[in-house]
Amino acid sequence: MDKKQQLLDLRYLRMAQIWAENSYCQRRQVGAIIVKDKMIISDGYNGTPSGFENDCEDDNYKTKPYVLHAESNAITKVARSSNSSKGATLYVTTSPCIECAKLIIQAGISRVVYSQQYHIMDGVDLLNRAKVVVDFIEFKEKDNE
Repeated sequence: MDKKQQLLDLRYLRMAQIWAENSYCQRRQVGAIIVKDKMIISDGYNGTPSGFENDCEDDNYKTKPYVLHAESNAITKVARSSNSSKGATLYVTTSPCIECAKLIIQAGISRVVYSQQYHIMDGVDLLNRAKVVVDFIEFKEKDNE
C-alpha cells in the first residue's frame, strides 16, 4: 500500500471515530463511513432506529436487541440514496460482526478498514472468505492530532 493511501486511510478512520461520537450508546460508540472514488457517500453510527428513544442499553447495561450497528446504518443510508456502494471502502472504528459482514458482502463493498478489534472476529473471517479486502490499522492518539 502506498504512503498516500495510508494517509487517506488514517484520515477516514479519524472521521469515522469523530462520527462515532454521535452515538448515544454507553458501552461502545462505533462510527462508519463509506467512501467511493475519494468521496464519502454514506455514514453511520450505532444507535436505535429512527423514532425510538436514544437509550441503547437496558437497565442491566445490556445492549437492546434492536440497536443498529454503524455499518448497517451506513449501508441502509446509501441504499436510500442514488449512490452505489459497489466497489466502495467501508471505514469503521470496530471490526464488523458477522451480521454486518453479510450486509457488507451483499452491498458490494470491496474493502473494509477498521481500527479496533472486537473480541469476536467471525465477521472478519467471513469477509476474508468472500474475498473482501480487510485491513486493520491501529489507531493511535498521535494519529488523531
